[in-house]
Amino acid sequence: MSIINNALSGSLAAQAALNTTSQNIANLQTKGYTRQGVVLTAVAPAAGTYGAGFGVEVSKLIRFSDSYKSQQLWRANSDLGMRTQSQPYFTQLERVMGDEQTSLSKGVDQFFRALNAAGVDPVSSPLRQQVITAANAMAQSFNSIYNVTRQQQISVTQQRDAILPQLNTLSANIARLNQRITEAGALGTNTSGLVDERDQAIDALANLVAIEVLEQPDGTRSVSLRSGQPLVVGNLSGTMAMNTSSGSPVLELTFAKSVFGLDDTKIGGQLGGIGDYEKNILNPLQQSLVQMADQLAAKVNTQLQAGFRPDGTPGTDLFAFNATGAGGILNITPGIVASDLAFSAAAGEPGNSGNLQALIGIKNQPITLASIGSVLIGDADTQLVGKLGIDSGQNQSLLETATTIRQQSEDDWAATSSVNKDEEAINLVEFQNMYQANMKVIAVANELFDATLALF
Repeated sequence: MSIINNALSGSLAAQAALNTTSQNIANLQTKGYTRQGVVLTAVAPAAGTYGAGFGVEVSKLIRFSDSYKSQQLWRANSDLGMRTQSQPYFTQLERVMGDEQTSLSKGVDQFFRALNAAGVDPVSSPLRQQVITAANAMAQSFNSIYNVTRQQQISVTQQRDAILPQLNTLSANIARLNQRITEAGALGTNTSGLVDERDQAIDALANLVAIEVLEQPDGTRSVSLRSGQPLVVGNLSGTMAMNTSSGSPVLELTFAKSVFGLDDTKIGGQLGGIGDYEKNILNPLQQSLVQMADQLAAKVNTQLQAGFRPDGTPGTDLFAFNATGAGGILNITPGIVASDLAFSAAAGEPGNSGNLQALIGIKNQPITLASIGSVLIGDADTQLVGKLGIDSGQNQSLLETATTIRQQSEDDWAATSSVNKDEEAINLVEFQNMYQANMKVIAVANELFDATLALF
């Protein structure tokens, strides 16, 4: 009977191992699945008894996971999410501002080129009209690029509004899975599938915002922002939202009735990526465009007001600046005609080009812009585009690095946790042989038992 009991325990253990192996093979292509295994333990004889032992038992099921590799995987996903989200915006702005046909540089150069051409004959109506046409084209260049920045601001806001519900849903799911894992563990149920689902949710959350994850003794995982504010603790989760009550939107985290203000430029992940791009790249660039249009228009208008028209009357404004951006930040004065341009420096001298030469000199006058400081008007766009190119190149380089690190992290995780079909095939054969051998032992024990009974 001892032989039968030992063999029976061996066949049951082999069957459990075969079930686990078949589960692994079945999930060979399942994303995020962590392979499992059985731990076999010899059953020792009870104290005070004699014998070789009482067979084998499956002491526990194990998940082949490494918490360090999982943490690396999640951190890499945060960095990847941050760099991935901002790069399309960089690329669009670079393409628009660097285009030879639509760039500010071309508009500014054409305007001052038209002023230079008018110097040949300051009273020529066609040359004067060419100045107005070039001025309008330059204004439209400003408006076109400004509109791109406005559309990007709208897109960033919409993207943020789409990310926040996803983030809150994932946080709630992690909290719910924490509770289910605790309950299942208390009943002795295998929680590997639930843990895999939770890890998948944590990985998705890490792509949206940079997080830190702590394993708790009860099997739950606590999730916090990298700056320390809690997102998930046990079965409780927080929610993130934009607070617009103060006028300027502020990102806030609410957890257990506590409200934390957050800096969305340093929060990491997709949310941090678009926040950093909006506040440190897009807004300063847009402000610089507005300042450039304002100062250029003011200098040209002031100079024209100091001159005289061909009929001897004082000059008038060529440009109309609009700080709100409605209808464009820069336009030519409605109704202005060629004869309104005050190129003369003296009343009653239509052929005088003294004021025209002063207008031409404006190109080499300095202006002050938020993103690059003091710069000559003629060089402003080149420096704005140059700075944008540097920022974009840096982000592209960091994106490539983040992509490589994420791939390496996935490979490291897979080396420990993913299913290897060759390894599982070997396990399948080994546990099959184990099962068959134990069944053979049972058959031999039955023959011995029958032989024993035949003696009576």
